[in-house]
This record gives sequence, C-alpha cells and structure tokens, in this order.
Amino acid sequence: MGSSLKKEKLVIGSRGSDLALWQSNFVKKELEKRNKNLSVEIKIIKTKGDKIVDVALSKIGDKGLFTKELEVQLINDEIDIAVHSLKDLQTEIPKGLKLACVTKRHSVEDILIARKKGITIDKLREGATIATGSLRRRAQLKHLRPDINVVELRGNVPTRIEKFLKSKWDAIILARAGVERLRLKKHISSIIDKDLMLPAVGQGALGIEIKSSNKFAGKILASIHDENTYAAVLAERALLKKLEGGCQIPIGAFGEIKKNGLYLTGLVASIEGDITLKKTIRGSKKFPEKLGKQLAGDLIKAGAKKILKEIYQSR
Repeated sequence: MGSSLKKEKLVIGSRGSDLALWQSNFVKKELEKRNKNLSVEIKIIKTKGDKIVDVALSKIGDKGLFTKELEVQLINDEIDIAVHSLKDLQTEIPKGLKLACVTKRHSVEDILIARKKGITIDKLREGATIATGSLRRRAQLKHLRPDINVVELRGNVPTRIEKFLKSKWDAIILARAGVERLRLKKHISSIIDKDLMLPAVGQGALGIEIKSSNKFAGKILASIHDENTYAAVLAERALLKKLEGGCQIPIGAFGEIKKNGLYLTGLVASIEGDITLKKTIRGSKKFPEKLGKQLAGDLIKAGAKKILKEIYQSR
C-alpha cells in the first residue's frame, strides 16, 4: 500500500465499537489535516474480545484479546495501521510489527458514575454495589472501601452506562477518556483522583501499530506522534512486562514527565485489596524502559510476585 500520483491512501484497521471508531476517526482527521495529499479509509474488523461479551475478561485470558485479528491483517498487508486503546495492546508485540506512534494522552483517571452528581467513593452507602470489568479497579476499590460489593460488568462504554441505568447498582467505574471522547460526560458523578485509583498501563493514550517494513505508514504517523506520552507509556509497559502481568491483573501504573525527569508510580494489589504495594521512582525520560524495569524490580522485592502468583493460581 504505497503512494499513487493522485492522493496517497492509508487504510486504518479498527474495532467496531463506538469508542474504537471515535479513535480511528480522530486519527484519520489528524493525519489528513497534517498530510494534505493523504486519503484515509477505515476498515472495521471484529476481534475475539468483541465476540465474547458475556464472560469476565479475566477468565478468557487477555493475550491479544482485542488486537489479534487487527494484527493478522497488518501482517497480510490488508490494512496499513491498527489503532488501539493503548491499554488493550499487549506488551509483547508480534514479530514483524511495531508500536510506531502514540498520540498525546487524554486524561488518565477513572470516573464514578452514580445516581447523583457529586457522589464520590467515600460518599457511597455502606455495602454499596459497584460494577466494573477490571480487577485493577476492583482491588483498589476494595482497598479503599472493604464493605463495598463488586460485581462484573462487560460491554462497550454506552452499553455499560445503559446497563447501569437499568440496574439496581449504586455505581459503576469507567475510564474518563472513553466517557469524555464519546461525549457522555453528563453521566459522570465524580472523577477519581489517580492517587486513590492508579490507572491501567497506557490508559488515556492511543497506540498505533504498523508492519515494521511499512515505511510509508511510519513516515505519515510521525506527524501525530507525541514523544512525552511515548516515553511515559514505554516506562509503564516495561513495568507491566517485567511483572508478566496482562491487563486483567491488578496492576496499575502512571508515568509523567516533569521538569526534573520522568516519574513513574506502580501498583500491584491482591484482588480483595487487602495487600497493596505501591511505589514511585524518578529517572531519565531518555531511558523509560530501564525505569519501568527498575520499578518492577522494586515491587518484586516488596512481594509482588507472590501476590501475582496467588492470583494466577486462583483464576
């Protein structure tokens, strides 16, 4: 898929959910704005994670759950680029493919959708029921409020909100980025501070994957790549990889570039939140992966491997 004399064409592979299409359309608009001779087409591809909607993600296993079918089409040259929520992209990228671009990050926090505006986690009634599909959220929630009853929630963002509105649950937790991107901000009761609930690795960022040999796509994507976000998420992903955790394990991380370096906070928790290990370190933004591995090593020394082993055995 190279260039022609008329307009150069680029094909994006995207999942079909509202959020995935918002993300792909956003990338399409940004690329066409910066590359006047470019025409971008979106091709919808169904993934395994889209087809299995009634089973907890942690029970399916998450190696490429929302990415594999897109990656097959990249390898076969059926699409040029695949746009992912970076938190869905596994840390082990298949041979022949690469993470070529990370866009500027949206807000990273999780949000609470409850029955009234202004309701926060600490204001929920004793023994309240909260729905979430994430073990990371569950663990941190149980750590903050052991009395809370946590139930399973799957589906795309609008579906989860709809399920909540029809339910008797007290609240649900979602990522702020997805809710705001889909203009569903009116449902937000409160934003959960990242000091209370550390986000998922890569949360709020878009990761764009290409075939390593596709020079044309690589050159075009350079126009929307954000170096600071890239360094921060590389540190987070290196931490996750070293801990050998997938996105369905209670691991949280957040990297941030400040004037005096790259700060990285990492968390490993037991499912019930009774054991929570959390540490922050600072290093050079030039070596983000080194920083991620270092923090993972510190968490392992503090007992992270034991927690993760027990979780894997129990599931």
